[in-house]
Amino acid sequence: MSVTERAGENPEQSADGVADLVPMVRRIVHARVGSHPAAEDLVQETLTRVLAAMPTIEDGMLEPYAIVTARNVVASMWRDDDRKRRNQHRALDLSAPEPPDARVVIDEEQSAMATALARLGERERRTLLAHEVTGTDTRTLAEREGSTAGAVAASLNRTRARLRVEYLLALEQAEPPTDRCRPVMVALSSGDQRRQREVQAAQHLLECDLCARLSEPLLERGQQRDGSLRVAIAADPDIVAARGAARELAARLAFGPTELTVIATAVSEVCRNIVRFAGSGEVVVELLDGPRRGIQIVARDGGPGIPDVGRALTDGFSSYGGLGLGLPGVRRLMDEFAIASEPGHGTTVTITKWESDHG
Repeated sequence: MSVTERAGENPEQSADGVADLVPMVRRIVHARVGSHPAAEDLVQETLTRVLAAMPTIEDGMLEPYAIVTARNVVASMWRDDDRKRRNQHRALDLSAPEPPDARVVIDEEQSAMATALARLGERERRTLLAHEVTGTDTRTLAEREGSTAGAVAASLNRTRARLRVEYLLALEQAEPPTDRCRPVMVALSSGDQRRQREVQAAQHLLECDLCARLSEPLLERGQQRDGSLRVAIAADPDIVAARGAARELAARLAFGPTELTVIATAVSEVCRNIVRFAGSGEVVVELLDGPRRGIQIVARDGGPGIPDVGRALTDGFSSYGGLGLGLPGVRRLMDEFAIASEPGHGTTVTITKWESDHG
């Protein structure tokens, strides 16, 4: 079953006001949850609820409404977590016990990431951490550096490509045998086919066992081409990666801070559905540069599918008890929304956001 339609748009006058709330909402959420993995999702959930309520909020009441909403969203998460803990004894846990060496593996991975970060240049590391950890968008970073959002986004892509290479080398505790190894692996990691030809990557992989072995994980994560990327989705960290990638690409266009938040929130939700219901899938993010400019996200999986698409698109319907907006929320956030799902054969959701200047 499939559904395709033009989604509802948020009131244009709400953009600037809600964008101004972002720093305040982040402070409130982080003060209550610290470095909790769901912190950024809580921020986006708050902003989405404020956006939805804009027509009913009286003048001068936007900030107080956002403060109360942020507190309620955080409180709701803690109540859900507490309820799950209290009822854990009621269900049989059939999950496999954590292997004895799991902690060792985690420690090794953390150590490898620390080593990889240390091998980046100071400016690269500072910009990457500001973007990934504190959530600073590319436009703000560009203003700080006297650059453009597009240039910063491209630089972040190169830095991530280098970081993946250094992480794998540290994890393997390996030193590249030749000077060609790192340029080849970075070209593979970034998905830059022109650069791969320049460094003769294909020939090098035939000659170097180390690069040949590491090429598979690098190619899996590499960017497809400028303006388009693919992210494999199987766990919560992948949701964060997809959300950041979509925001990063969208920042190259004339989207404002609120629109970037809306796009990131929609991507989070479709990715969360993949993890919860299908276990794994992929998200393809692509900039559209034709008569109209915008961004399109295609989320697909081979999971159980949706038996009743119409019901799943009904406001208030949720197959799980989390904070998620559900498909109706995604549909409202984006300009265009399409879903095709067949029980037993998976689901594909396609969402598009157009630049308002071209709408």
